Amino acid sequence: MSGGGYRGAGLDLISRSGVSVGDSVSIKTADGEMSGVLMPRYESASEDYIVIKLKSGYNTGVKVSSIESIKKIADAKAPQAARQEPQKHDGRLPKIALISTGGTIASKIDYRTGGVKAALSAEELYASVPELAGIASVDPEVLMSEYSENLKPEHWTAMADRIAEKVKTGRYAGIIVSHGTDTMHYTSSALSFALQGLPVPVVLVGAQRSSDRPSSDAALNLIGATIFAASASVAGVFVAMHAGTSDDAVAVHVGTRVRKNHTSRRDAFESIDVTPVALIKNGKIEMQESGIELAPRGKGHFVAKTKFDSKVMLLKYHPGFDPAVIDHAVSAGCRAIILEGTGLGHVNRDCFASVKKAVKKGVAVCMASQCIWGRVRMTVYDTGRDLLDLGVVPLSDMVSECATAKAMWALANSKDPAKAMQENLAGEMSSAIPIE
Repeated sequence: MSGGGYRGAGLDLISRSGVSVGDSVSIKTADGEMSGVLMPRYESASEDYIVIKLKSGYNTGVKVSSIESIKKIADAKAPQAARQEPQKHDGRLPKIALISTGGTIASKIDYRTGGVKAALSAEELYASVPELAGIASVDPEVLMSEYSENLKPEHWTAMADRIAEKVKTGRYAGIIVSHGTDTMHYTSSALSFALQGLPVPVVLVGAQRSSDRPSSDAALNLIGATIFAASASVAGVFVAMHAGTSDDAVAVHVGTRVRKNHTSRRDAFESIDVTPVALIKNGKIEMQESGIELAPRGKGHFVAKTKFDSKVMLLKYHPGFDPAVIDHAVSAGCRAIILEGTGLGHVNRDCFASVKKAVKKGVAVCMASQCIWGRVRMTVYDTGRDLLDLGVVPLSDMVSECATAKAMWALANSKDPAKAMQENLAGEMSSAIPIE
């Protein structure tokens, strides 16, 4: 009999009742009866509840003191990985490389902690979505298995180098990178600068909910990413994620203009100050007027510049902000600072002396806005004009996370990083912002 993380009152109850984690059980309380599978408990969870997975696929907690009886319906079934024959590549279909880096799309529930853990290889991910076999011949591999919060610029380099190898073979119509969602917009920006003149689409895809949850968005997102990578008429770096809360469309975003704007919704990713470049509906690509000039497939002169310098700091200004933070960033060796200022691009005058010293020491001090939509305009108020006079570089409508990745790239690849930050290299800045 397995305790499955239970202790105290919960463990006593299941022990007395002769049931184990994984058994199908019937529970009777004063409010009625319910049945389901007895699930493990998280190690840090309250001992006063047991957890049942209902037929709907969702879990519910039942207070131990409210349970009148618990009876076994069926013994637990030993968990087995679904085994499928490797899918045969159809030579008539486009060939796609699928590079797995980890994240929720390649994860399952870890009932020890209650979180999700990396569990699916790229091969398993492919086998779990049989629809892919009718879209493309997918060549999967695992590059790394990391939650995206653990990724560093050296991981971006590893991804960019591997993608570059795939591109240079000329064998692939497109490349998919499965990735955790928390920092996917940083990675999509980094790859956009590292992989210039791409001849094919490189599509990052993730999931807000793991593949073993009934509300998972993993399969639809992966299908949408595969359709776009295989058949889109444009090239570059993109992100493919749910377009809404239902399962009817996947939105494809430009890699430098996308941001994760919700912690858990399936449509958490939004294009900022532009529209998505495409929607994938009913297995078809519907291109949109995004406001970004996109490179046509097969026409780019591919150049890989995959080095990054992490000596960059993103500082969010706030009332009471201590200018000593800027001084500390400089003394710590930062070579670029992205100030996320208020409104049109402002910080208070208490910061001016520190900003001036930073610029004088050769640090590229750049200004983004902490507003999600709109652009920096530092000529409207005297505060902004004074910051410009100090040498602060305005970043127009560049998303601050994109600016951070770009600065890391510019430090490693440009003789004049401040100048590079003002150049539109990968659609990260636009000349016009939609009214809506």
